[in-house]
Amino acid sequence: MPVIAPVPTGSRTGGVDGIPSPRKSAEAAPAAGTTVDHLTETYRAHYRSLLGLAALLLDDTASCEDVVQEAFIRVHSARKRVREPEKTLAYLRQTVVNLSRSALRRRILGLKLLSKPMPDMASAEEGAYEQLEREDLIKAMRGLQRRQREVLALRYFSDMTEVQVAETLGISLGSVKAYGSRGIAALRVAMGATT
Repeated sequence: MPVIAPVPTGSRTGGVDGIPSPRKSAEAAPAAGTTVDHLTETYRAHYRSLLGLAALLLDDTASCEDVVQEAFIRVHSARKRVREPEKTLAYLRQTVVNLSRSALRRRILGLKLLSKPMPDMASAEEGAYEQLEREDLIKAMRGLQRRQREVLALRYFSDMTEVQVAETLGISLGSVKAYGSRGIAALRVAMGATT
């Protein structure tokens, strides 16, 4: 990992006989807390605690990890403004809090946008009819034998092939076909459908 190295002392710093002048050497030396090594050490030492902080503010692990990673990236980009090593962690904590707030605001905005009905959505009457059909189907599915219900659920609701259903349930392909056809026939009878 690259390190921000101090400018070598010598005649290039403006001193006399190879001794740097005090003003130039103070400007040339990096301030504590600005090196990539220091930030890397801080990352190793405090990653889990910052992840815990994000977890208290957000509700899913992936978002927490994203926030903490983004916080380190932002502090890394602005590390020249962090002059004292003990303030690096404080900057990171504040960045995690700010990024968590932003993530929550984006979620709330997304939920508000999603809750508005789209123009091409079904009418309330159609939605109610679909809900009744769904309830009838669930009731009919519950009346099936266990294997028939499992085969139909995997085949049609999880969109699996017959081979995948057979592997998942640990039964033969022929059994999947038999349970599937018997289950569909039983559903037709239960829901009053005619063939």
